[in-house]
Amino acid sequence: MKIIDAHVHIWQSGQPRGAHRQEPYSAIEILEDMQFSGVDAAIIQPPAWDPNANQIAIEAARQHPQKFGILGNFALDSEHPEKILKTWKQQTGMLGLRYILNEPKHRTWMMGTELDWLWSGAQENSIPIAIAASSHLEVFASIATRYPQLKLIIDHLGVPLDATGDAAFLHMTALQPLAQFPNIAIKATAIPAYATDSYPYPSIETYIQQIYRLFGPERFFWGSDITKLQCTWRQSIDLFLNEYQWIDPQEIDLVMGKALIQWLDWDLGD
Repeated sequence: MKIIDAHVHIWQSGQPRGAHRQEPYSAIEILEDMQFSGVDAAIIQPPAWDPNANQIAIEAARQHPQKFGILGNFALDSEHPEKILKTWKQQTGMLGLRYILNEPKHRTWMMGTELDWLWSGAQENSIPIAIAASSHLEVFASIATRYPQLKLIIDHLGVPLDATGDAAFLHMTALQPLAQFPNIAIKATAIPAYATDSYPYPSIETYIQQIYRLFGPERFFWGSDITKLQCTWRQSIDLFLNEYQWIDPQEIDLVMGKALIQWLDWDLGD
């Protein structure tokens, strides 16, 4: 079974947001940590705080194509974005897009027509999009309905930024209708950051199980967001392999990477 992390960051400059480690995290360092922890490959999400993050990720994927894929981004106000989308996946390691769209104006854009060029272009060019929009999850239903062939991924289980404990899962009723769309998946990432108790975080386990039951193993992707966590990478893995007994042994390989590879159409050469 391959262990594929759905969500990691590497960077060289800038001020990391929130609970992320403050010093840079390089491709060399993450590769060492991956080997030590038993992570076979990872999807890099270039962080907004480093303006060169896309190129850093591309270089990492160029040097280590069996280790890194990328959900990158470009400015939404770029000139001729339709041309960017047509060649987006021609970049080394680029598998899709990822955006943080949590502001009120973003809800207006996503529910309206302002970003129709993005959804239609991504659908036409088979570009999956991961979105952090926890403050208005209802936008996913609107997009998924209008663009049924566009693969969408809800970031971080839809948990609001910095929310913990029961408050982190007040959105459960909003997730239920989204699970009905076959073109919406969800990242089970940064889970330890949502708990107020210690490993294996029993206070939030029921919520994780409920979301898993909603989306199923083929649309539920494990990931660490390791630079945000206080636990070790290995603990983040063992939480799923050893503690979550409600995941069927025949489904665990999907959760830990196989389903993600299929969703992103990532050819790892095996």
